[in-house]
Amino acid sequence: MKQENTSEQNTPAAPATAHRGIGAERPSRRTLDGHTRPCEDCGAVNWNLDISRGEITCEDCGLVAEENVPDPGAEWTNRDNGEDRSRVGRPMTYTLADKGLNTTIDVRDLNTGIASRHGMSSQARRDWRRRRVIDERSKTRKSRERNLVKANQFIRDRSGLPAPLQEEAARLYRRLSGEGFVTGRSIAGVTAACTYLVARQEELPRQIPEIAEAFDITEKDLSRLIRQVSRRLNMHKITGPDEYFDKFISDLGLEPSIRGPLDELWTTIKPHDDVWQGKKPMGVAAALIYKTSNEVGTPRTQSEVCSVANVSEVTLRGLLRLFDGLLDKIRTYQNLQ
Repeated sequence: MKQENTSEQNTPAAPATAHRGIGAERPSRRTLDGHTRPCEDCGAVNWNLDISRGEITCEDCGLVAEENVPDPGAEWTNRDNGEDRSRVGRPMTYTLADKGLNTTIDVRDLNTGIASRHGMSSQARRDWRRRRVIDERSKTRKSRERNLVKANQFIRDRSGLPAPLQEEAARLYRRLSGEGFVTGRSIAGVTAACTYLVARQEELPRQIPEIAEAFDITEKDLSRLIRQVSRRLNMHKITGPDEYFDKFISDLGLEPSIRGPLDELWTTIKPHDDVWQGKKPMGVAAALIYKTSNEVGTPRTQSEVCSVANVSEVTLRGLLRLFDGLLDKIRTYQNLQ
């Protein structure tokens, strides 16, 4: 037994190829750009690129040979409301005439000290300012594109709407411009009408005199354009008095606690639409707020309420008489029950 072991140990080892057989797999030799040599630890040539982690590793021993590898794939930019895969750029926006797809030369980079710190001479800055003007003019050669630039500027600077609503107003104007509605009409007037309709759809109270003053047009022209645009886009909506409660309470400096009694009063009067229907919703809201503020001990004068609601004192007093008469009838009916 001992002799057999000795002879077995003295027998020379067979070649490695003899042990694999005919159907055995060949050793893997996976190379990558810049990684064709064997691994320093195990000697294998089996490199793997993990794009999500930015690492090149050896599949056999796990050695990390390189970190922070740039992704060779495409640079995605989200152009719709779907899944955002972007790493650069911003999504499209209707508040810019080119939807934000074109590149621009920022004037701030030429007028501030950044250009000087980067070694740009005054002559080079003048040349780049001229190139910037030429670039801007080349993008607005068509009259429709110039109109979009002006309209979007109006919406951004004068509408006073949140960014999502500015986007919607700009989208409506672009649609009207594409249908030829803006031709022959004031750009400021159409943008003001879009602003009013978007605010009304989202129950964000905006009054016609307020918007007319912001866009520097007459109330008559704005009212006419609102009717025309709402008919064309089918955006008819009746504004209720309760949509103006929060705005008028804030403008009059009343306490938020007044909203409870005000809602109770409105709940009592609302079913009797034959009394308040057809009246200005701003006037109805002003009359309810005036009446409630006097009842809770924080009175406001008729002049103050009318200046906030843009209604006359005659209109306010007439509505107050109607509401007082209605409330008297309701109390009399309840006492008879």
